[in-house]
Amino acid sequence: MKFVEVSPVRSFRVGLTNVVLHHVADIRLEADELITLLNSRSNELDVVAKSWGYYVTPSLTGRLRTNGMRAALMRNVETRHLFVVVVDTDHLSDWHQYMADENQEIMMWLDEAES
Repeated sequence: MKFVEVSPVRSFRVGLTNVVLHHVADIRLEADELITLLNSRSNELDVVAKSWGYYVTPSLTGRLRTNGMRAALMRNVETRHLFVVVVDTDHLSDWHQYMADENQEIMMWLDEAES
C-alpha cells in the first residue's frame, strides 16, 4: 500500500447545490490489500483491491449492515448518471434531503436485490 497525502488539499464544487469536496489523499493498493475507512461514528467500510478490480463494500447483508450502513443504487434524474452509495442508517433523513436537493432518486437498495 502506498499512501500519498494531497498537499495542498484540492477543493472543488460538485452537484446542483455546489457541495465542496476536499481531495486529501491518494492510496495505491496492490491485489489482495484491504483498507478500512472509518467515519466519525467508527462505522467501517472496507475496500479490497483484486487483480480484476475492487470489492468496494463488505458483504451487503453481513458486515455492512452490522456496521449500521446499507448500499443503494441512486440515479440523477436529470443526467441519468447512476451512483452506488453507502448510507448510514442513522442518517437516512440527511440522505433523503441530499437526494431532494441534488435531484437524485433511489433505484433500489442493493441488499434487497434478488439473486
